[in-house]
Amino acid sequence: MLKVLIEIAGWAGMVLILGAYFLVTIGRLSGRSRTYQWLNVVGSCGFLINSGWYHALPSAALNLVWMGIGAYALIAGPPVRSS
Repeated sequence: MLKVLIEIAGWAGMVLILGAYFLVTIGRLSGRSRTYQWLNVVGSCGFLINSGWYHALPSAALNLVWMGIGAYALIAGPPVRSS
């Protein structure tokens, strides 16, 4: 049962990250939006669980950094634009 949950986490992560990229590409989301960042944070968490389970360390490291960037963006908020 645990292996099934690990697989679901990986596939869900893939859907969320690709979905976020697609929505930004077609202009439905901004790359600075909280929704975009949350999709990336949760999606990369799913990938991190899956890659860590299978000992795919480069992929796990990539997704840890990806998740950190998204978390930073959520905490820091959008940058202030100067006029």
